Amino acid sequence: MLLPSISRLLADANPANKPIILLNMVHLFSTSSSSAGEFLRHLLENKNGSGMEKTLNAVRAKVDARCVDEVLEKCALDDPQMGLRFFIWAGLHSSYRHSNYMFSRAYKLLGVDRKPQIIQDVIESYWLQKYVPSAKMFKVILNLCREGKDATLALWVLRKMKESNCRPDTTVYNVVIRLLCEKGDMDEAMCLMREMDLIDLHPDMITYVVIIKGLSDVGRLEEACGLTKAMRGHGCMPNTVAYSALLDGICRFGSLERALELLREMEKDGGQCKPNVVTYTAVIQSFVEKCQAIEALSIFDQMRDFGCKPNRVLSCTLIQGLCKDGHVEEALKVINKVAESGIPYDSCYSFLVLSLFRIGKLKEAEIFFRRMLTGGLKPDGLTSSTIIRWLCQQSRILDGYHLIDALEQSASVSSIDSDIYSILMAGLCEANHLAEAAKLASLMAGKGIQLKGPSVKNVIECLRRCGKEDLASSVGNVKS
Repeated sequence: MLLPSISRLLADANPANKPIILLNMVHLFSTSSSSAGEFLRHLLENKNGSGMEKTLNAVRAKVDARCVDEVLEKCALDDPQMGLRFFIWAGLHSSYRHSNYMFSRAYKLLGVDRKPQIIQDVIESYWLQKYVPSAKMFKVILNLCREGKDATLALWVLRKMKESNCRPDTTVYNVVIRLLCEKGDMDEAMCLMREMDLIDLHPDMITYVVIIKGLSDVGRLEEACGLTKAMRGHGCMPNTVAYSALLDGICRFGSLERALELLREMEKDGGQCKPNVVTYTAVIQSFVEKCQAIEALSIFDQMRDFGCKPNRVLSCTLIQGLCKDGHVEEALKVINKVAESGIPYDSCYSFLVLSLFRIGKLKEAEIFFRRMLTGGLKPDGLTSSTIIRWLCQQSRILDGYHLIDALEQSASVSSIDSDIYSILMAGLCEANHLAEAAKLASLMAGKGIQLKGPSVKNVIECLRRCGKEDLASSVGNVKS
Protein backbone atom coordinates (compact mmCIF):
# COMPACT_ATOMS: atom_id res chain seq x y z
CA MET A 1 0.00 0.00 0.00
CA LEU A 2 2.92 2.33 0.59
CA LEU A 3 4.53 2.16 -2.88
CA PRO A 4 1.58 3.52 -4.94
CA SER A 5 1.37 6.54 -2.62
CA ILE A 6 5.06 7.31 -3.13
CA SER A 7 4.61 6.86 -6.90
CA ARG A 8 1.79 9.39 -6.99
CA LEU A 9 3.88 11.83 -4.94
CA LEU A 10 6.82 11.48 -7.33
CA ALA A 11 4.58 11.83 -10.38
CA ASP A 12 3.23 15.18 -9.14
CA ALA A 13 6.66 16.52 -8.25
CA ASN A 14 9.00 18.70 -10.28
CA PRO A 15 11.41 16.34 -12.13
CA ALA A 16 14.41 18.17 -10.70
CA ASN A 17 13.20 17.49 -7.15
CA LYS A 18 12.38 13.80 -7.57
CA PRO A 19 15.75 12.46 -6.35
CA ILE A 20 15.54 14.59 -3.23
CA ILE A 21 11.96 13.53 -2.50
CA LEU A 22 12.83 9.88 -3.02
CA LEU A 23 15.76 10.08 -0.58
CA ASN A 24 13.53 11.80 1.98
CA MET A 25 10.86 9.12 1.61
CA VAL A 26 13.37 6.31 2.08
CA HIS A 27 14.72 7.92 5.24
CA LEU A 28 11.24 8.78 6.45
CA PHE A 29 9.90 5.26 6.50
CA SER A 30 13.03 3.18 7.00
CA THR A 31 13.42 4.15 10.65
CA SER A 32 9.75 4.44 11.65
CA SER A 33 7.63 2.00 13.57
CA SER A 34 4.72 0.50 11.61
CA SER A 35 2.22 2.84 13.33
CA ALA A 36 4.31 5.96 12.75
CA GLY A 37 4.90 4.97 9.11
CA GLU A 38 1.19 4.52 8.55
CA PHE A 39 0.34 7.94 9.96
CA LEU A 40 3.17 9.58 8.03
CA ARG A 41 1.90 8.07 4.78
CA HIS A 42 -1.57 9.49 5.32
CA LEU A 43 -0.18 12.85 6.37
CA LEU A 44 1.87 13.09 3.18
CA GLU A 45 -1.06 12.05 1.00
CA ASN A 46 -3.20 14.83 2.50
CA LYS A 47 -0.49 17.38 3.06
CA ASN A 48 -2.21 20.04 0.97
CA GLY A 49 -5.74 18.80 1.47
CA SER A 50 -8.44 20.07 3.78
CA GLY A 51 -9.29 16.78 5.46
CA MET A 52 -6.13 15.95 7.38
CA GLU A 53 -7.88 15.25 10.69
CA LYS A 54 -10.62 13.27 8.95
CA THR A 55 -7.98 11.19 7.19
CA LEU A 56 -6.14 10.54 10.46
CA ASN A 57 -9.38 9.42 12.07
CA ALA A 58 -9.63 6.67 9.48
CA VAL A 59 -6.20 5.23 10.33
CA ARG A 60 -6.50 2.15 12.49
CA ALA A 61 -2.85 2.09 13.62
CA LYS A 62 -1.99 2.26 17.31
CA VAL A 63 -1.33 5.68 18.83
CA ASP A 64 1.17 5.71 21.67
CA ALA A 65 4.05 7.88 22.90
CA ARG A 66 6.60 6.13 20.67
CA CYS A 67 4.45 6.60 17.57
CA VAL A 68 3.83 10.29 18.32
CA ASP A 69 7.51 10.91 19.01
CA GLU A 70 8.59 9.29 15.74
CA VAL A 71 6.05 11.25 13.68
CA LEU A 72 7.20 14.49 15.29
CA GLU A 73 10.85 13.67 14.62
CA LYS A 74 10.13 13.06 10.91
CA CYS A 75 8.07 16.20 10.55
CA ALA A 76 10.34 18.45 12.60
CA LEU A 77 12.77 19.32 9.81
CA ASP A 78 10.59 19.31 6.68
CA ASP A 79 7.11 20.26 7.87
CA PRO A 80 6.75 21.16 11.59
CA GLN A 81 3.29 22.64 10.94
CA MET A 82 2.05 19.26 9.75
CA GLY A 83 3.68 17.68 12.80
CA LEU A 84 1.89 20.11 15.09
CA ARG A 85 -1.48 19.34 13.54
CA PHE A 86 -0.80 15.64 14.07
CA PHE A 87 0.23 16.30 17.68
CA ILE A 88 -2.99 18.22 18.35
CA TRP A 89 -5.06 15.46 16.78
CA ALA A 90 -3.22 12.71 18.67
CA GLY A 91 -3.82 14.50 21.97
CA LEU A 92 -7.53 13.80 21.61
CA HIS A 93 -7.27 10.16 20.53
CA SER A 94 -9.57 7.86 22.47
CA SER A 95 -6.76 5.53 23.56
CA TYR A 96 -4.01 8.04 24.24
CA ARG A 97 -3.27 11.26 26.11
CA HIS A 98 -0.11 13.35 25.96
CA SER A 99 2.09 13.29 29.05
CA ASN A 100 3.89 16.37 30.33
CA TYR A 101 7.04 14.93 28.81
CA MET A 102 5.43 14.74 25.36
CA PHE A 103 4.29 18.37 25.56
CA SER A 104 7.87 19.32 26.39
CA ARG A 105 9.18 17.10 23.61
CA ALA A 106 6.81 18.54 20.99
CA TYR A 107 7.54 22.11 22.08
CA LYS A 108 11.25 21.63 21.43
CA LEU A 109 11.12 19.25 18.44
CA LEU A 110 8.73 21.40 16.44
CA GLY A 111 10.65 24.56 17.26
CA VAL A 112 7.82 26.32 19.08
CA ASP A 113 10.43 27.67 21.50
CA ARG A 114 12.25 29.35 18.60
CA LYS A 115 9.26 30.21 16.44
CA PRO A 116 5.97 30.43 18.38
CA GLN A 117 4.41 31.72 15.17
CA ILE A 118 3.90 28.07 14.20
CA ILE A 119 0.92 27.85 16.58
CA GLN A 120 -0.70 30.87 14.98
CA ASP A 121 -0.01 29.42 11.54
CA VAL A 122 -1.73 26.15 12.44
CA ILE A 123 -4.83 27.89 13.80
CA GLU A 124 -4.97 30.08 10.68
CA SER A 125 -4.65 26.95 8.53
CA TYR A 126 -7.75 25.53 10.21
CA TRP A 127 -9.66 28.63 9.22
CA LEU A 128 -8.35 28.66 5.65
CA GLN A 129 -9.44 25.06 5.20
CA LYS A 130 -12.80 25.81 6.84
CA TYR A 131 -12.06 23.29 9.55
CA VAL A 132 -13.59 24.15 12.90
CA PRO A 133 -11.26 23.12 15.76
CA SER A 134 -12.92 21.90 18.95
CA ALA A 135 -12.50 23.31 22.44
CA LYS A 136 -10.43 20.23 23.33
CA MET A 137 -8.04 20.96 20.47
CA PHE A 138 -7.56 24.48 21.78
CA LYS A 139 -6.76 23.02 25.19
CA VAL A 140 -3.94 20.94 23.68
CA ILE A 141 -2.59 24.10 22.05
CA LEU A 142 -2.82 26.02 25.32
CA ASN A 143 -0.87 23.29 27.09
CA LEU A 144 1.93 23.88 24.59
CA CYS A 145 1.81 27.59 25.45
CA ARG A 146 2.01 26.66 29.11
CA GLU A 147 5.05 24.51 28.40
CA GLY A 148 6.79 27.56 26.95
CA LYS A 149 5.39 29.95 29.60
CA ASP A 150 4.24 32.15 26.71
CA ALA A 151 1.50 34.34 28.18
CA THR A 152 1.15 36.52 25.08
CA LEU A 153 0.61 33.55 22.78
CA ALA A 154 -1.79 31.90 25.25
CA LEU A 155 -3.89 35.05 25.38
CA TRP A 156 -3.97 35.15 21.57
CA VAL A 157 -5.11 31.49 21.49
CA LEU A 158 -7.87 32.26 23.99
CA ARG A 159 -9.16 35.08 21.78
CA LYS A 160 -9.07 32.83 18.70
CA MET A 161 -10.93 30.18 20.65
CA LYS A 162 -13.77 32.62 21.28
CA GLU A 163 -13.74 33.78 17.67
CA SER A 164 -14.19 30.13 16.66
CA ASN A 165 -17.34 29.98 18.82
CA CYS A 166 -15.63 27.56 21.20
CA ARG A 167 -16.70 28.40 24.72
CA PRO A 168 -13.64 28.40 27.01
CA ASP A 169 -14.17 26.84 30.42
CA THR A 170 -12.64 27.67 33.77
CA THR A 171 -9.67 25.38 33.14
CA VAL A 172 -8.78 27.30 29.97
CA TYR A 173 -8.99 30.65 31.72
CA ASN A 174 -6.90 29.35 34.59
CA VAL A 175 -4.08 28.31 32.23
CA VAL A 176 -3.93 31.77 30.66
CA ILE A 177 -4.35 33.60 33.97
CA ARG A 178 -1.53 31.60 35.53
CA LEU A 179 0.82 32.45 32.66
CA LEU A 180 -0.07 36.14 32.93
CA CYS A 181 0.53 36.10 36.68
CA GLU A 182 3.90 34.41 36.24
CA LYS A 183 4.76 37.13 33.75
CA GLY A 184 3.65 39.80 36.24
CA ASP A 185 0.88 41.16 33.99
CA MET A 186 -1.69 41.41 36.77
CA ASP A 187 -3.93 43.95 35.04
CA GLU A 188 -4.60 41.54 32.18
CA ALA A 189 -5.04 38.64 34.60
CA MET A 190 -7.60 40.59 36.64
CA CYS A 191 -9.35 41.56 33.41
CA LEU A 192 -9.70 37.90 32.45
CA MET A 193 -11.12 37.04 35.86
CA ARG A 194 -13.78 39.75 35.45
CA GLU A 195 -14.43 38.45 31.94
CA MET A 196 -15.22 35.03 33.40
CA ASP A 197 -18.05 36.53 35.42
CA LEU A 198 -19.48 38.18 32.30
CA ILE A 199 -19.86 34.81 30.57
CA ASP A 200 -21.20 33.12 33.71
CA LEU A 201 -17.96 31.31 34.50
CA HIS A 202 -17.17 31.76 38.17
CA PRO A 203 -13.52 31.72 39.26
CA ASP A 204 -12.66 28.63 41.27
CA MET A 205 -10.14 28.06 44.04
CA ILE A 206 -7.28 27.70 41.52
CA THR A 207 -8.16 31.05 39.91
CA TYR A 208 -8.17 32.87 43.23
CA VAL A 209 -4.98 31.27 44.55
CA VAL A 210 -3.07 32.03 41.34
CA ILE A 211 -4.17 35.68 41.27
CA ILE A 212 -3.66 36.21 45.01
CA LYS A 213 -0.13 34.87 44.61
CA GLY A 214 0.44 37.04 41.55
CA LEU A 215 -0.75 40.19 43.31
CA SER A 216 1.29 39.36 46.39
CA ASP A 217 4.41 38.78 44.29
CA VAL A 218 4.22 42.32 42.90
CA GLY A 219 3.31 43.96 46.22
CA ARG A 220 -0.36 44.74 45.47
CA LEU A 221 -1.38 43.58 48.93
CA GLU A 222 -4.64 45.52 49.28
CA GLU A 223 -6.05 43.89 46.15
CA ALA A 224 -4.79 40.48 47.27
CA CYS A 225 -6.45 40.89 50.67
CA GLY A 226 -9.63 42.04 48.96
CA LEU A 227 -9.71 38.89 46.87
CA THR A 228 -9.52 36.65 49.94
CA LYS A 229 -12.72 38.32 51.12
CA ALA A 230 -14.34 38.23 47.67
CA MET A 231 -13.74 34.49 47.50
CA ARG A 232 -16.26 33.90 50.23
CA GLY A 233 -18.95 35.61 48.19
CA HIS A 234 -18.40 33.07 45.41
CA GLY A 235 -18.53 30.11 47.76
CA CYS A 236 -14.75 29.62 47.92
CA MET A 237 -13.39 29.65 51.43
CA PRO A 238 -9.72 30.73 51.48
CA ASN A 239 -7.47 27.76 52.21
CA THR A 240 -3.95 27.49 53.59
CA VAL A 241 -2.44 27.80 50.10
CA ALA A 242 -4.25 31.09 49.42
CA TYR A 243 -3.36 32.52 52.81
CA SER A 244 0.25 31.35 52.50
CA ALA A 245 0.60 33.17 49.17
CA LEU A 246 -0.77 36.31 50.78
CA LEU A 247 1.48 35.88 53.82
CA ASP A 248 4.51 35.63 51.56
CA GLY A 249 3.66 38.99 50.01
CA ILE A 250 3.01 40.60 53.38
CA CYS A 251 6.35 39.37 54.71
CA ARG A 252 8.16 40.87 51.73
CA PHE A 253 6.25 44.12 51.31
CA GLY A 254 4.19 44.54 54.46
CA SER A 255 4.79 44.50 58.20
CA LEU A 256 5.09 42.11 61.09
CA GLU A 257 1.84 43.40 62.59
CA ARG A 258 -0.04 42.60 59.40
CA ALA A 259 1.47 39.12 59.22
CA LEU A 260 0.44 38.44 62.82
CA GLU A 261 -3.05 39.70 62.08
CA LEU A 262 -3.43 37.39 59.09
CA LEU A 263 -2.09 34.45 61.08
CA ARG A 264 -4.70 35.14 63.75
CA GLU A 265 -7.37 35.23 61.06
CA MET A 266 -6.20 31.84 59.77
CA GLU A 267 -6.20 30.44 63.29
CA LYS A 268 -9.73 31.74 63.83
CA ASP A 269 -11.09 30.30 60.57
CA GLY A 270 -9.55 26.89 61.24
CA GLY A 271 -10.38 24.01 58.90
CA GLN A 272 -8.59 24.28 55.56
CA CYS A 273 -7.26 27.69 56.62
CA LYS A 274 -5.54 26.37 59.70
CA PRO A 275 -1.84 27.38 59.65
CA ASN A 276 0.72 24.62 60.07
CA VAL A 277 4.38 24.58 61.03
CA VAL A 278 5.36 25.19 57.39
CA THR A 279 3.25 28.36 57.36
CA TYR A 280 4.84 29.68 60.55
CA THR A 281 8.32 28.70 59.38
CA ALA A 282 7.91 30.62 56.11
CA VAL A 283 6.89 33.77 57.99
CA ILE A 284 9.71 33.46 60.52
CA GLN A 285 12.20 32.82 57.72
CA SER A 286 11.10 36.00 55.96
CA PHE A 287 11.69 38.15 59.03
CA VAL A 288 14.99 36.44 59.81
CA GLU A 289 16.19 37.29 56.29
CA LYS A 290 15.35 40.94 57.00
CA CYS A 291 17.41 40.82 60.23
CA GLN A 292 14.25 40.98 62.31
CA ALA A 293 14.66 37.72 64.21
CA ILE A 294 13.84 39.33 67.55
CA GLU A 295 10.53 40.53 66.10
CA ALA A 296 9.84 37.02 64.77
CA LEU A 297 9.77 35.75 68.37
CA SER A 298 6.19 36.98 68.65
CA ILE A 299 5.25 34.68 65.74
CA PHE A 300 7.04 31.81 67.46
CA ASP A 301 5.11 32.44 70.68
CA GLN A 302 1.83 32.79 68.78
CA MET A 303 2.47 29.45 67.10
CA ARG A 304 3.06 27.72 70.44
CA ASP A 305 -0.06 29.32 71.90
CA PHE A 306 -2.03 27.96 68.93
CA GLY A 307 -0.81 24.47 69.78
CA CYS A 308 1.46 24.03 66.76
CA LYS A 309 4.77 22.38 67.70
CA PRO A 310 8.00 23.71 66.20
CA ASN A 311 10.13 21.36 64.13
CA ARG A 312 13.90 21.29 63.61
CA VAL A 313 13.79 23.53 60.53
CA LEU A 314 11.87 26.28 62.31
CA SER A 315 14.02 25.99 65.43
CA CYS A 316 17.30 26.18 63.50
CA THR A 317 16.03 29.10 61.41
CA LEU A 318 15.11 31.13 64.48
CA ILE A 319 18.25 30.21 66.47
CA GLN A 320 20.51 31.15 63.58
CA GLY A 321 18.69 34.44 63.03
CA LEU A 322 18.87 35.41 66.69
CA CYS A 323 22.58 34.61 66.88
CA LYS A 324 23.27 36.59 63.73
CA ASP A 325 21.41 39.61 65.13
CA GLY A 326 23.33 39.38 68.42
CA HIS A 327 20.53 37.96 70.59
CA VAL A 328 22.26 34.87 71.97
CA GLU A 329 20.36 34.94 75.25
CA GLU A 330 17.07 34.91 73.35
CA ALA A 331 18.34 31.98 71.30
CA LEU A 332 18.96 30.09 74.54
CA LYS A 333 15.39 30.80 75.63
CA VAL A 334 14.13 29.44 72.31
CA ILE A 335 16.16 26.27 72.87
CA ASN A 336 14.48 25.74 76.24
CA LYS A 337 11.06 26.24 74.66
CA VAL A 338 11.55 23.91 71.71
CA ALA A 339 13.00 21.26 74.02
CA GLU A 340 9.59 21.21 75.72
CA SER A 341 8.16 20.17 72.33
CA GLY A 342 10.42 17.13 72.10
CA ILE A 343 13.39 18.42 70.11
CA PRO A 344 16.57 17.24 71.95
CA TYR A 345 18.78 19.79 73.67
CA ASP A 346 21.76 18.12 71.99
CA SER A 347 20.52 19.07 68.50
CA CYS A 348 19.56 22.63 69.43
CA TYR A 349 22.82 23.41 71.24
CA SER A 350 24.85 21.87 68.41
CA PHE A 351 23.15 24.20 65.95
CA LEU A 352 23.68 27.14 68.32
CA VAL A 353 27.43 26.42 68.33
CA LEU A 354 27.51 26.12 64.54
CA SER A 355 25.51 29.33 64.12
CA LEU A 356 27.94 31.26 66.32
CA PHE A 357 30.91 29.75 64.48
CA ARG A 358 29.51 30.60 61.03
CA ILE A 359 28.96 34.25 61.88
CA GLY A 360 32.53 34.60 63.16
CA LYS A 361 31.87 34.42 66.90
CA LEU A 362 34.50 31.73 67.33
CA LYS A 363 35.31 32.13 71.01
CA GLU A 364 31.63 32.12 71.92
CA ALA A 365 31.16 28.96 69.86
CA GLU A 366 33.99 27.26 71.73
CA ILE A 367 32.61 28.33 75.10
CA PHE A 368 29.16 26.89 74.37
CA PHE A 369 30.72 23.72 72.96
CA ARG A 370 32.62 23.18 76.23
CA ARG A 371 29.45 23.93 78.19
CA MET A 372 27.73 21.15 76.27
CA LEU A 373 30.40 18.66 77.32
CA THR A 374 30.45 19.70 80.99
CA GLY A 375 26.65 19.65 81.03
CA GLY A 376 26.44 16.10 79.73
CA LEU A 377 25.16 17.02 76.25
CA LYS A 378 26.43 15.24 73.13
CA PRO A 379 27.42 17.50 70.21
CA ASP A 380 26.75 16.07 66.77
CA GLY A 381 29.59 15.05 64.46
CA LEU A 382 29.54 18.17 62.29
CA THR A 383 29.75 20.50 65.29
CA SER A 384 32.53 18.51 66.95
CA SER A 385 34.53 18.27 63.73
CA THR A 386 34.13 22.00 63.06
CA ILE A 387 35.38 23.08 66.49
CA ILE A 388 38.31 20.65 66.71
CA ARG A 389 39.43 21.42 63.16
CA TRP A 390 39.44 25.13 64.03
CA LEU A 391 41.52 24.47 67.15
CA CYS A 392 44.07 22.60 65.04
CA GLN A 393 44.21 25.48 62.59
CA GLN A 394 44.95 27.74 65.55
CA SER A 395 47.85 25.42 66.55
CA ARG A 396 45.95 24.52 69.73
CA ILE A 397 46.70 20.85 69.30
CA LEU A 398 46.50 19.91 72.98
CA ASP A 399 43.13 21.64 73.32
CA GLY A 400 41.89 19.64 70.36
CA TYR A 401 43.22 16.43 71.82
CA HIS A 402 41.56 17.06 75.19
CA LEU A 403 38.25 17.69 73.45
CA ILE A 404 38.57 14.40 71.59
CA ASP A 405 39.26 12.71 74.92
CA ALA A 406 36.23 14.37 76.52
CA LEU A 407 34.04 13.35 73.59
CA GLU A 408 35.33 9.80 73.92
CA GLN A 409 34.26 9.78 77.56
CA SER A 410 30.77 10.90 76.53
CA ALA A 411 30.62 8.38 73.64
CA SER A 412 30.17 11.16 71.08
CA VAL A 413 33.14 10.63 68.78
CA SER A 414 31.78 8.13 66.27
CA SER A 415 30.96 10.67 63.58
CA ILE A 416 33.96 13.00 63.78
CA ASP A 417 35.77 13.38 60.46
CA SER A 418 38.55 10.77 60.31
CA ASP A 419 41.11 13.22 58.90
CA ILE A 420 40.98 15.24 62.13
CA TYR A 421 42.63 12.34 63.98
CA SER A 422 45.54 12.47 61.51
CA ILE A 423 45.85 16.24 61.92
CA LEU A 424 45.93 15.88 65.71
CA MET A 425 48.44 13.03 65.57
CA ALA A 426 50.79 15.03 63.36
CA GLY A 427 50.53 18.04 65.65
CA LEU A 428 51.11 16.04 68.84
CA CYS A 429 54.20 14.35 67.42
CA GLU A 430 55.61 17.59 66.08
CA ALA A 431 55.20 19.23 69.52
CA ASN A 432 56.72 16.14 71.17
CA HIS A 433 53.56 15.32 73.18
CA LEU A 434 54.39 11.63 73.01
CA ALA A 435 52.10 10.37 75.79
CA GLU A 436 49.09 12.03 74.22
CA ALA A 437 50.14 10.83 70.75
CA ALA A 438 50.36 7.24 72.02
CA LYS A 439 46.89 7.46 73.58
CA LEU A 440 45.40 8.93 70.40
CA ALA A 441 47.11 6.22 68.31
CA SER A 442 45.59 3.57 70.58
CA LEU A 443 42.18 5.17 70.12
CA MET A 444 42.62 5.25 66.33
CA ALA A 445 43.71 1.62 66.27
CA GLY A 446 40.64 0.62 68.23
CA LYS A 447 38.42 2.40 65.74
CA GLY A 448 40.31 1.17 62.69
CA ILE A 449 41.24 4.71 61.63
CA GLN A 450 44.28 4.96 59.36
CA LEU A 451 46.70 7.87 59.23
CA LYS A 452 46.39 10.22 56.26
CA GLY A 453 48.28 13.18 54.88
CA PRO A 454 51.90 14.13 54.24
CA SER A 455 53.05 13.58 57.86
CA VAL A 456 52.38 9.85 57.99
CA LYS A 457 56.07 8.83 57.95
CA ASN A 458 57.00 11.34 60.65
CA VAL A 459 54.19 10.09 62.91
CA ILE A 460 55.20 6.46 62.39
CA GLU A 461 58.80 7.24 63.29
CA CYS A 462 57.65 9.16 66.37
CA LEU A 463 55.57 6.22 67.60
CA ARG A 464 58.42 3.80 67.02
CA ARG A 465 60.84 6.00 68.97
CA CYS A 466 58.59 5.86 72.02
CA GLY A 467 58.28 2.08 71.76
CA LYS A 468 54.84 1.88 70.16
CA GLU A 469 55.78 -0.32 67.22
CA ASP A 470 52.46 -2.16 67.26
CA LEU A 471 50.48 1.06 67.20
CA ALA A 472 52.67 2.44 64.41
CA SER A 473 51.85 -0.59 62.29
CA SER A 474 48.13 -0.48 63.15
CA VAL A 475 47.44 3.19 62.37
CA GLY A 476 50.06 3.64 59.65
CA ASN A 477 49.53 0.43 57.71
CA VAL A 478 53.28 0.58 57.04
CA LYS A 479 55.39 -2.55 56.66
CA SER A 480 58.38 -2.95 58.97
